Amino acid sequence: MKIPYQNIYKVLRTNRFIVLTSVICSAVVCIISVVMVIKLHRESQNNAFVINEEGSIIPLKLVKQRENLKVEALAHLELFHRYFYGLNVNNYKNNIEKSLWLGNSSVSDIYQQKQAEGVFNRLLQYSLVQKIISIDSQVDLQNQPYQFSTTTIFEINRGSVTDRYELKTAGQLLQIDRNFPHNPHGLLITDFFENSLRKINPE
Repeated sequence: MKIPYQNIYKVLRTNRFIVLTSVICSAVVCIISVVMVIKLHRESQNNAFVINEEGSIIPLKLVKQRENLKVEALAHLELFHRYFYGLNVNNYKNNIEKSLWLGNSSVSDIYQQKQAEGVFNRLLQYSLVQKIISIDSQVDLQNQPYQFSTTTIFEINRGSVTDRYELKTAGQLLQIDRNFPHNPHGLLITDFFENSLRKINPE
């Protein structure tokens, strides 16, 4: 007569082997999954994704985005300063209107102050031409809002007399939604103020 389960020890060893194998495989899978998640997270810190016109997902490096942001910030500041300070009888209304789209109430306040001081009346009365010579901006992109400082050199032509000035301005930049064509760079100038204005004597 055969005793049932006579190889019970062999069966138990087999079962234990299977259980241990399953546990080890599960642990290995978990470890690999954690490593992959960590790696994916690190890679995602340096990547963003956009969808092109064909629906394909395209990775963009955040470093590249930072470089693009600097280019756009400098272009935004140059555009603003050219509009706000590059004035003549024919363009000043249009230029001022365009410049006000690029900044918040701090820009509007300076415009109102200049208007109260008669700056634009003198421009019209004497047919002055305020020509931008150069614009040099520095922007700190470490933290938003981004701090900036700009040095603008411009000339005022009074007919037979031309005077050159250096204007230093400063403020902050905020990222906002792009608004074509009024604000193509998606940046807004805030806390804008004029630090100093000095006449440059000819050499």
